[in-house]
Amino acid sequence: MKIYNFAFLLLIQSLYSCDQAPEIQQSAHLADRLHAQKTDTTATASFVFRSADGGQTWQDISNGLPEPVKDDYGVGRDIFYADGSGLYLTDGNWIYHTDTSSTAPFWTRDIFPDKHSNIAPGRTGVFAYNFYSPILQKLNGTNVWSPVFTDLQEKKVRTLIETAGGTLFIGTDEGLFRSTNNGKTWKPVYAWGLLGKLVELDGVMVATSSRGIIRSTDGGENWELVVSEGGVGIDVERINGGFAAINYSTAAGTRRVRISYDGGKSWQPIDAGLQVQTFKDSPMLPMDAGNPAQGADSVWHPKESAMPAEEYKTSIIQVGESFFCGHSDGVYRTSDKGKTWKLILPSVKGKMFKLAVSGNVIYAIQLDNHC
Repeated sequence: MKIYNFAFLLLIQSLYSCDQAPEIQQSAHLADRLHAQKTDTTATASFVFRSADGGQTWQDISNGLPEPVKDDYGVGRDIFYADGSGLYLTDGNWIYHTDTSSTAPFWTRDIFPDKHSNIAPGRTGVFAYNFYSPILQKLNGTNVWSPVFTDLQEKKVRTLIETAGGTLFIGTDEGLFRSTNNGKTWKPVYAWGLLGKLVELDGVMVATSSRGIIRSTDGGENWELVVSEGGVGIDVERINGGFAAINYSTAAGTRRVRISYDGGKSWQPIDAGLQVQTFKDSPMLPMDAGNPAQGADSVWHPKESAMPAEEYKTSIIQVGESFFCGHSDGVYRTSDKGKTWKLILPSVKGKMFKLAVSGNVIYAIQLDNHC
């Protein structure tokens, strides 16, 4: 099975469908398109790190990269993802790629459409989108971006997901939509808040939502809430034999890290040994502030009087027998299922790490600290 990386903190995007869409030509020079090596040495501060030995050592691979873009909310959303071929990220002008087998920093770059800030993998090509613009797709082996799913262009796009079986999910301000016929028709399947990241294992789908962690056993046709503590779901990931998730708990006043080995039915915390710092106040107002089900971490709009949150657990992955947690302190690792955690890659003050994994290679991307 395959993991689908999405949205950070439930800022979710969508897919639009059209069988015969006009092509959008790019004016970039041929030499600057697919597979042109980025050699500019005027790169900004280090923000992309790679480990191929379980977090024992880290290599800074930022050299030559511009910093990734920020979306309309001022935070990095789906600006990167990892798959079997390595890491992809965008700065809004180019898509950069590095292979897992590279031992030295080596990036290729590809054209990217204007006014789009987010990327997502598809079975036949990469998607580009943001909140206000139509979704585009560049098919594998081509250099042209074409609009797709144009019948949904009136909906505000927040996430885009395509599963290994080809099912498409669109997260919008109007809810979650699903298509099983390559976007020809769409069906609303979840109205209770926005869908974020989604992973699947053995016929079970688990996803983050603005109500917590949700689960589907019928291909996304129906969903049930399996972790709900008054706040949003932050991250989900497939692990060996199960799932891992991060959600915000209003009772605990912080983000909790959990794992499940029964198809997402029950969840056990693994963050007892991870330093817990209580949120003083959420720095954002809920997108649907009138909904009493939403908690302090159901966020997107800045709240002037709020104090900054003190810690963020952003992502959870497993490599070998160890779990890794992206955090506002840096990257933490546990080899005893959460009894003890060790900080193995500190972050710069005011920054935080999000994690991606390709095989046994871990990528840590340092972004501005935000909710």
